[in-house]
Amino acid sequence: SYTTDTKSGEENKKTLENLYSLSVDITKIRRLKEWVLLQDVAYVKEIAGILQEMGADETTVANIIERCPEAILRTPAEINSQRALWQLVCQNEKQLIKLIEQFPESFFTTDYQQNQKANILFFQELGLKNNIITRFLTSAPNIFYNPVEKNKNVIETLQRNYLNLGGSEANMKIWILKLLSQNPFILLNTSTAIQENLEFLQKNNFTDQEVLQLLSKLKGFIFQLNSTTMQKSMLFSKNIFKCSDQELKQLVLKCPALLYYSVPVLEERLEGLLKEGISIAQIRETPMVLELTTQIVQYRIKKLSALGYDIKSGNLESLNGTKKDFEVTYGKIQSKKERPIFNPVAPLHIED
Repeated sequence: SYTTDTKSGEENKKTLENLYSLSVDITKIRRLKEWVLLQDVAYVKEIAGILQEMGADETTVANIIERCPEAILRTPAEINSQRALWQLVCQNEKQLIKLIEQFPESFFTTDYQQNQKANILFFQELGLKNNIITRFLTSAPNIFYNPVEKNKNVIETLQRNYLNLGGSEANMKIWILKLLSQNPFILLNTSTAIQENLEFLQKNNFTDQEVLQLLSKLKGFIFQLNSTTMQKSMLFSKNIFKCSDQELKQLVLKCPALLYYSVPVLEERLEGLLKEGISIAQIRETPMVLELTTQIVQYRIKKLSALGYDIKSGNLESLNGTKKDFEVTYGKIQSKKERPIFNPVAPLHIED
């Protein structure tokens, strides 16, 4: 939002002096965003003062400016407004300064303050906890740039569809809050796109109950897809697994990734599994293995092989799940291998 074309084309000496006095590494700024140093007006001391007022020490101030140099181009009034805004959801200034240090760009984007405020209040009314809203502010800031009416519209579309699909009024709020906290980017979609994707599933003979199940399993990612890519992915799976429409539906319910990933991604992952000697029949039995990248699959197979576990003859369940799930499975296989076989009737040899 700032022009990089300044009259002089030279670095602002006063800005440089003020940055030096704060022990800011100017070479970092030159490398990252030199245009900031060319601006005629900068508020180095004022912004540093506001951050120090909030409890930031010298190192923290320098770190914030090095990571987000355009912070010094914001007026003190803009920063104080942003501070008041974020305080609506932060427990205290200590937490706020920690967030600013971790996500300076989210904090110093001050162009949408009215929308940000309206959306924060809307999310609070909706029942989202403040810690979830702060997570949104830092990791999904662009959802706050939308006018609040757009976000309300998407939420209303979701609520209406949830009830139309047979969801209960009593569970609706919990469902919406869970969906949002898992994937706030749903709000970047249009209500039309959401409607079209749900209709696509219904046209493909998924019952209302199954559509609801898929929505929960996909954590809202289904709303970032379109009917063309979903159609292609389903057709690809149908041909690979040589299954009927009904069988395909069951596979998708078991592994929504078959709907979510594009054909090139599914092809690459399938190829990776086949190279490891895994059969199509095994993949069809445990399609969730396609949720893992080829590198993760190779790493896990290697670890299991080192324990003498042959994945080709076994079932693929042991490869599945999150990193934590896999470590639990691996630990069980390892301890099973290491545990000596105890024969209760064998004589005990006790040394004197």
